[in-house]
Amino acid sequence: MKEDISLVYTGSQVEAMYILEILKENGIGAMKHDRLSSSVDAGWADGSPEDAVQVFVEEYNFEKAQKVLKEYFESRDKK
Repeated sequence: MKEDISLVYTGSQVEAMYILEILKENGIGAMKHDRLSSSVDAGWADGSPEDAVQVFVEEYNFEKAQKVLKEYFESRDKK
């Protein structure tokens, strides 16, 4: 059975890698799609490095992922 996925983040490769780790630490499986790298491999460029990567979670983890990421961004922005 195929699970639906939902987008929880769009941004840089570096931040996406960190977000993947945060989600993993909280028991949330996630996957990333690097649009810029994929398009360069295909012979053309789509997007910029600032919004090149998308992180997806399964639909049943969407609310939990949003909560975890909200806490992360709030704590990051306070610094």
